[in-house]
Parts: sequence; structure tokens; C-alpha cells
Amino acid sequence: MDQTDGIRDVVIIGSGPAGYTAALYTARAQLKPLLFGSSIFVGGSLTTTTEVENFPGFPTGIDGPDLMDNMRAQAEKFGAEMIDDDIVSVDLTGDIKLLTDSAGTVHRAKTVIIATGSGYRKLGLPKEDELSGRGVSWCATCDGFFFRDRDIVVVGGGDTAMEEATFLTRFARSVTVVHRRSTLRASKAMQNRAFADDKISFAFDSEIAEIKEENGMLAGVVLRDTITGETRDLDTTGLFIAIGHDPRTELFTGQIDLDDEGYIKVDAPSTRTNLPGVFAAGDVVDHTYRQAITAAASGCQAAIDTERHLAALAHPAAPEPAPVSA
Repeated sequence: MDQTDGIRDVVIIGSGPAGYTAALYTARAQLKPLLFGSSIFVGGSLTTTTEVENFPGFPTGIDGPDLMDNMRAQAEKFGAEMIDDDIVSVDLTGDIKLLTDSAGTVHRAKTVIIATGSGYRKLGLPKEDELSGRGVSWCATCDGFFFRDRDIVVVGGGDTAMEEATFLTRFARSVTVVHRRSTLRASKAMQNRAFADDKISFAFDSEIAEIKEENGMLAGVVLRDTITGETRDLDTTGLFIAIGHDPRTELFTGQIDLDDEGYIKVDAPSTRTNLPGVFAAGDVVDHTYRQAITAAASGCQAAIDTERHLAALAHPAAPEPAPVSA
């Protein structure tokens, strides 16, 4: 394998709000960050969102791809280098971190910020991706506002699904929760809240067999009984899939400490991992919020932690520097 000359102060793995914010802050701190986005999924999950209305500073909203393009351009303005390629293997255990890209080039760095995010679990049905942002969603907080007075379907039986269903009743005319089993997996408190809501009904022992499309928009779903196999049509213009998330941490298994669900463990409130010089930010560490603004905030934290770590390496006896200016 070829190896690049020189050792970077910081390499960031992953784009999206966390990665781009970390790049912005480290660039302004004169650390000349190198960010690897992705060969396919540049910009993270927001690139699949049509309109973002809850990110501060945009009173009329902004398209998700435009928001990510703006974040990227702002980081590049201050000297961040972006490469739209994948890191395919890493060795983060030494003082110098080794990161290999898809071409086999090894990049060396004193510090690494991991911002690889998480992915929504999908049903794996035809038209699911095609209708993303056109009736199919994985985030009620992001998209619920667009479904006022609609009949909505939520798929899932855990706490997330109950939380999504309850939240959506603020906007929807009705919410039907579709669950494969006869009982919910959600906590009793979340179940009771959903059962007590007049707008929420349940289709137990049911799964989505087909997603229907008309004129490029969601036009309904076909439900299949998981016991009898019988199917029935269900009219809806909103399908919210809440069957969980998978953090993108496969690259770091065996080196970075992960929790039982595969999320990276950090020494909160910092972004430090178990390996010195390795920090993690965004949805790859976040079980709870998974919002663009919280991911961006943790990207800022990771950048500040990285700057302080590098300063300590350069001047071991010196006090920690003040955070980078806003």
C-alpha cells in the first residue's frame, strides 16, 4: 500500500452536521483538518431530507442538502480539506493513527474524530427509498409538521415508535401503529401514553407488505397479517418507520469501546473514547436525540477536545487552552 507523507494533526471520519462542524472548528484553530465524507453518502442523513425547519438560523426553512452544502463550504473556507471517499480500515491504537482509504492509501494522524453517524433501519421494501421525503420518513421530529390533518402510519413496537406516534398526534388526524407482534416492546409508561391517546389505533400481528405510490408520492400501504397471511389495504399519505437505528461503528470494532447497542462509548461530558487522541461525535454516540443541532454541537465539542489534546502533546506542562472562539 502507498502511504502519504507527513502526519496530520487531525483526520475526521464522516460528514454530516457533526463532521462538518468538527472540521469548521478545527480549521479555525489552524489544525488543517482532513475530512473523509463518503464515496456515496456525502453529507449524512440530512441529504435525504427535503426541508429542514428546526435548525436555528433559517426562519423559512432550508433543504437538507443545501444545509449540508453550506456547512461544508464554511469549513472549506477556513482551510478544511474534504475527500469524498471511504476509510476502509483503521489502526487507532498507537500514538500515530493509521487510516486506509479505498485506494489503499494510508493516512497518518495524531488525532481522529469519528463522526460516522447512524443509519435508520429500513423495511427493505420496493419504493421505500424512492419515496423518502415524499411520504416515507424515519423522523417524526423532522417531518411531522408536514403531515397536518393526515392519516399516518407508524411502524414499530418499541419506545421510539410510541414516542413517534404520540408526537405525530399533534399534527395528524389519525395515527395507526403497525406492529408484527400481539404485544408492544415499549415500556409500560410509553404504552399507557399511546393507549390513552384517542388519535392512536393499533394494527397488531401485522406488517407492511407493500408500499403504494401514485404520482411520485406515497399513496397507501398493504398490511399483511403475520398469523394468517391475509392482506388488506390501508390508506395513508405518511409512513413513519421507527424500528431502530444502527450506529455505523463496524470499522472500529475491537479497538473502540462500544456499548451493547454498538454505539461508541465516550467519557461524557467530553467526547473522548477509550483510546487517547480518538474522539467521537454525533449520532454515532447519541442514543437519545439524533437531531442535526445536537450532532453539530457534539462536533464542536470534539473539535475543542481535539485542540486541547494536541496542545497538551505539544506542551505537556502547559494548562489547557481556552476553547476556540465562536
